Amino acid sequence: MADIRFDGKVAIVTGSGGGLGKQHALELARRGAKVVINDLGGSVDGTGGNSAAADAVVAEIKAFGGEAIANGASVTDDAGVAHLVKQTMDEWGRIDILVANAGILRDKSFSKMEIPDFEAVMNVHVMGTVKPTKAIWEIMRAQNYGRIVVTTSSTGLYGNFGQTNYGAAKLGLVGFMNSLKLEGQKNNIHVNAISPVAATRMTENIMPPEMLEKLKPEYVTPAVAYLCSEEAPTGVILTAGAGVFAMARIYETQGVYLGEGGLSVEEIRDNWSKIEDPAGQEAYPNGGGQTGKFLRMISGG
Repeated sequence: MADIRFDGKVAIVTGSGGGLGKQHALELARRGAKVVINDLGGSVDGTGGNSAAADAVVAEIKAFGGEAIANGASVTDDAGVAHLVKQTMDEWGRIDILVANAGILRDKSFSKMEIPDFEAVMNVHVMGTVKPTKAIWEIMRAQNYGRIVVTTSSTGLYGNFGQTNYGAAKLGLVGFMNSLKLEGQKNNIHVNAISPVAATRMTENIMPPEMLEKLKPEYVTPAVAYLCSEEAPTGVILTAGAGVFAMARIYETQGVYLGEGGLSVEEIRDNWSKIEDPAGQEAYPNGGGQTGKFLRMISGG
């Protein structure tokens, strides 16, 4: 089979001045994409900012013959996002790919976490994905083509101590993807999520060096590049790390119909083993799948 290429395609990769985003941008550029290196240049907690990191990645891409431009907008700033899209369209006239990778951490146990810490993380991860997506959505619809990759996390899927803010944001992006994939289908816009495990400045203080060596960001990037390709699926959560790739899904058990009259808390308790029984569980393509099951069960189907 032919190699996957991105010749003629234009990609925006947010948070691509380092870490995962940088590796994603480099790989897309190596395979022919014109890439916008968007990076605020702030610290892990989202404070500060400079253009040095983005400029360095642009220089690296140009050094191997690729095409790239730098953009220093914050993904949470409306005017900055508008400029990001205008700059890209002025330069290349189209936008085919968005990799929403930008993120920050403000880890604390929930008892010690202040509301501003929660709001900041939600703002960067959720609205910092929504705003660029909204800004390019009509462009992709007019093109009848687009590939969007949002970044979720095992913290959002399964939880992690000290990351209630990060977990809420990351699972929120799965909900965003699940509806957006439906709205993009008729215009060939595929929307997927990557759940990476990688050694970056966001994880360097919580993993030993020998583990970090096995979790290089570039080991995640092939998964992201595939989700950016013409062959990409849609509505998938692809997990990746250390060269391992898997798919995460949300399943719902078959459950039990207890009738509509005389329902009680005790009936829930007494039927718990049936409610949690994994036999026959399903991953629904949309919310209507759950409603359909309910209706079948009450009608005896």
